[in-house]
Amino acid sequence: MKIAIGSDHVGFELKPVIIEYLKELGHEVEDFGPYTSERTDYPKYGKKVAEEVVAENFDAGILICGTGVGISISANKVKGIRAVVCSEPYSAKLSKEHNNTNILAFGSRVVGIELAKMIVSEWLNAEFEGGRHQNRVEMIKEIEKEYNR
Repeated sequence: MKIAIGSDHVGFELKPVIIEYLKELGHEVEDFGPYTSERTDYPKYGKKVAEEVVAENFDAGILICGTGVGISISANKVKGIRAVVCSEPYSAKLSKEHNNTNILAFGSRVVGIELAKMIVSEWLNAEFEGGRHQNRVEMIKEIEKEYNR
C-alpha cells in the first residue's frame, strides 16, 4: 500500500515512529511534513495529505496532531475524504469496515506509541464490507454534493 502521512509540530515526534512501523509492515510511505518540530498549523498538513489521497496518488493517509481532531476536521473539508480520528483500535477497524474511511488520524497527546501502532494495524488490516454500508457511504457522498464541498 502507498500511504501519505502528515502531522503538525505536536505529532512530529510520533510520526517517524509510525513511518518506520508502516515500512516494517511492507508499505510505501511518503511524509508530507512538517520536517522540523517548529510550531506550525495542522490544517496545512491535513489538506496536503487529503488532496494526495483524493487524487489517488496514495491508497490511504495517516495524520497526527495533538488530539487528531483538528487535523481530521481539516482533511474532511476535502471532497471525497472520510477521515476518522481514533484513540483505540476497535473504532479504527469499524471505521474502515463500515464507513470506508480513507484517512486515519490520532493524537500524540492521547495515545502512546504501542497503542498508535495497534490502531494503525487494525485500520490497515480491515476491509470495507460494502452491502448496507455502501448505501450509507453513498449518502455521505450525496451530502458532499449538496453542499458543494
